Amino acid sequence: MFYACCMSLPPADPFLRLRARGAASNAAGRFEPYRRVTENDGWDIPEDERLLRTEISEERPRSVLNPVSSPDLGFDRSVNPYRGCEHGCIYCFARPSHAYLGLSAGLDFETRLVARPEAPAILAREIARKSYACAPIAFGTNTDPYQPIEARYRIMRRMLELLSDWNHPLGIVTKGTLVERDLDLLGAMARRSLVQVGISVTTLDADLARRLEPRAPAPARRLRVIEALARAGVPVRVMVAPLIPVLTEPELERILAAARDAGARAASYILLRLPHEVAPLFRDWLDRHEPGRAAHVMARLREMRGGKDYDAEWGTRMTGEGVHADLTARRFALALKRTGLAAKLPPPNRFGFGPPPRPGDQLSLF
Repeated sequence: MFYACCMSLPPADPFLRLRARGAASNAAGRFEPYRRVTENDGWDIPEDERLLRTEISEERPRSVLNPVSSPDLGFDRSVNPYRGCEHGCIYCFARPSHAYLGLSAGLDFETRLVARPEAPAILAREIARKSYACAPIAFGTNTDPYQPIEARYRIMRRMLELLSDWNHPLGIVTKGTLVERDLDLLGAMARRSLVQVGISVTTLDADLARRLEPRAPAPARRLRVIEALARAGVPVRVMVAPLIPVLTEPELERILAAARDAGARAASYILLRLPHEVAPLFRDWLDRHEPGRAAHVMARLREMRGGKDYDAEWGTRMTGEGVHADLTARRFALALKRTGLAAKLPPPNRFGFGPPPRPGDQLSLF
């Protein structure tokens, strides 16, 4: 039998079975005053193995529009239908956001999810305000809006229906195949130049992807999502994000070529980001899955991050700095030229924004 006590580093629970999870620990968030660790109490009483399952709770936020002030990003507002992400990508820079809920950036982030079922209604009120100024809304900037629980909640589907009715522009970033369910809406919105989609492809190696992103669709499946979106007329950008030195960085050109062949029109990349709790989680993953390359990966990353695991400085946090960062930028520029991919997609149209007509409204002649 085991009991929990307050200590600094939590080893894995020996009776907790993890199936397709990125993290292997559940260290307390950075705001928590205590740490929990499993210790043997000396009793040789066998315990049943427990499978860690996903739990979903719901919340009703007062607002869903998040202002974004970062100069590194091409948008000034975002919406997150969900907190946490079941895809379980070990490198996810959004993991530390779970600390604001009193939860861990480790296993809690990928197993204790929060859905916002009323988000479409709340967003409807926000964009209907007279003071609202229309600009593209970004979805998927923190957690994936098309992660598996979207099949149950359909929050993203209802968001699209709302924004389509209002002729409101948006951008989506996802790994999820559920985006194909909404091709009817996305295709119609694309014909009005209202939407663009970014598909994240970290690696083409299926085995590496399964370990890095255990519950995300396989790389080949994501390429088929790009094909489906392109056939529907939706502008697609492939995102090599994150670009992990030594581990996935050699694939940069191959990923861009494969995405171009699938129908992508543009491409971008983001260097691996390890803020707050993500750094120890990723180092632990390297020690478990890539022990022979772990030291090399971290040494190269620190070289591109000013000697640290992560540097949040605006202007360099997305691409790094130094010799290898410059070489990567040159390789990317050359790969764009060779593949014919653009560095950016044209911005969505925001000039048709307005409330949908209601029964009895006077129609315009023009």
